[in-house]
Parts: sequence; C-alpha cells; structure tokens
Amino acid sequence: MLKFIARLTTIVVFSLTAFFARSATAQSNAGLKIGFSIEAMNGERWQTDLASFESRAKQLGADVISADAHGDDDRQLQQVQDMIKAGIKALVLLPHDTSKASRIVDAAKAANVKVISYDRLVLNSDVDLYISFDRIAIGTMQAEYLRNQAPKGNYVLLAGSPNDGGARALHDTQMQILKPYIDRGDIKIIADSYMNDWLPSEAYLSTLKAIDSSKGNIAAILASNDGLAGGAIQALREHGLAGKVSVSGQDADLAAVISIAQGEQSMTVYKPVTTQAVRAAEEAVHLAKGEKPVVDATINNGKANVPVILLKPILVTKDNIKSTVVKDGFQKLQSINQALSPAQQIK
Repeated sequence: MLKFIARLTTIVVFSLTAFFARSATAQSNAGLKIGFSIEAMNGERWQTDLASFESRAKQLGADVISADAHGDDDRQLQQVQDMIKAGIKALVLLPHDTSKASRIVDAAKAANVKVISYDRLVLNSDVDLYISFDRIAIGTMQAEYLRNQAPKGNYVLLAGSPNDGGARALHDTQMQILKPYIDRGDIKIIADSYMNDWLPSEAYLSTLKAIDSSKGNIAAILASNDGLAGGAIQALREHGLAGKVSVSGQDADLAAVISIAQGEQSMTVYKPVTTQAVRAAEEAVHLAKGEKPVVDATINNGKANVPVILLKPILVTKDNIKSTVVKDGFQKLQSINQALSPAQQIK
C-alpha cells in the first residue's frame, strides 16, 4: 500500500511539474504573433494542417493570424502585408506560385519577420527554414508501387500544378524510376501533363482523353495526389475501367482511403501532417524568439542554401489502412466503413 501511495505521489508531482512547465512556456510567449498564409484551403489537407498548427501555437502561448489566398498570388501578398502590419514576428508560408512567392518573402524579411516555407519551397528567396515531407521518397513510392503492380503497358501521368516546384520534383522523381522500363519498351507513356492548381477536374478531362486515344488500353495512372486520382477514377468509372487500372495518390484523404478499400485506387502516400504542422508552429515560435532550429540538411532554392526539415511519408494500401491512418487517428474507421459494403469493410 505504501509503495502504491509513493508511486501515485510521484505521478502527481510529475504531472504537476509538466503542467507548470507548459504554463510557464505559454506565459513567456504571451502576445507573440505568428502568421500562417495558405495559398488555398481546398480539400481536407490544409484544413487539417491549420487546425493542428493553431492548436500547438495556442499551447505555446502564441497567437495565430491565418489567411486563405484562394489561389491568388496578389491576394496572398496583400494578406501577408496585413499580417506584418498586425505585428507577426514569424510567417509560415504555403505559397501558391513558388516563384512569385519570393516577393512575399522579401516583404517579410524587410520587416525583420522570419519565414518558414511550408510544404513547398519558395524559390530564389531568403527563407529561414523549409519544412516538408521528402518528395523524392513520395515520388519513388508512387512510381515503384505502380511499376510493381503494372510492370508493362500504357501509363498516364497526372502531375500537379506547373507553378508548384514540389509538383515538378515529384514528376521528375517518378520519371527517373520509370525510365529504365520506358527505355526497354515495357512501359509506354501515352499522356503526361501538369494540372493547373492540382484541379481534379483537369485530371478527369486528361484521363478521358487518354481513355479515348488508347481505346481504354491503360495499365496505370500515376496521379501525384488523391484529388487528381479521384478525378481520374471518375473517368475510369464512366468507362467501366475503375478497379482494372492501377492508380496512385498522395495525402490519404478520406475519399481516397475509401476508394482504396473499394479497390478502385491502388495506393496513397500518408503524410502525418499533424506532425508537420505542430513542428512548424514550434519552429515559428523558436525563430520569432531568435532561436535557431535543429535541421536535417540544407537545400538550394536558387538563392541560398535553406535549412530543411524533411519528414518521412508512409505508403498506404488496402492491407495497412488500419495500422496506419486509422491507428494514428488521421482517419476514423467508422467514417471509412460506413461508405463500404459489408464485404469491403475493414475489420
């Protein structure tokens, strides 16, 4: 009994110590303002990021000013200028156009505001930190999985926005993986194009054209994210090809996870975005206070060697939905299963 009481006392003391430490940290950061500029709040991905970012910033005692630019470069610049006037000390920037966004960075730096390039690297700019998931790993996962599923046949490539440097990096990696098979004639690229603003509607139309030109003879569709995969699958569905063509994705959106369980999408890449958003909030507070981040490496953006934090992505297929996105609480098993037939449901 005495041992139990002593153990309980230790737990209570530890919990109180941790509580007071968190409280002290929050109090020391009280009044600190950080900005989160998002290029467009389309889909569930960025909504999840923002919610996690705001939650962690609040725990740290910092106030968040956020804005949605709705895919407009000029609006994003104006919103950031408004944040600067409001007194932010650090800016987390998810750029719409990774080249044009350099002027946003310039405006922030002129006001002594630290800048974190979030998920997409702003080119030719003096950003202080870049936080993202390893795009080379993502592109490799996508291309290798499809190559293993469909080692021969016609391929359709649906890349992201032409204004997104990350989309180009993904596409280049995918092509590097496929090149040996293309060179020996096992794989033939019958369509390869970028989709403006990552629009699923463009992926849908591009897939329709590919179906028409190939008379439905398609082995795989290398879609760079789940939105594009969804647009492609809709076109495949209309021609009775859904489930017969291997389709990749990225983001582990709920609709994509359901599609994987149904056998229409082959895989997605799960990026624990809450981890990314939490880390961004923590680093924004550190930078705002003049502290240096602990980084993995540097990457050249055309102007400087930018310190970078690269997080690890996770491959998701029908076989590991429960042990990945469900286990982490990223998607709920009930939400997935209610869209599935009894035979498809995940146990």
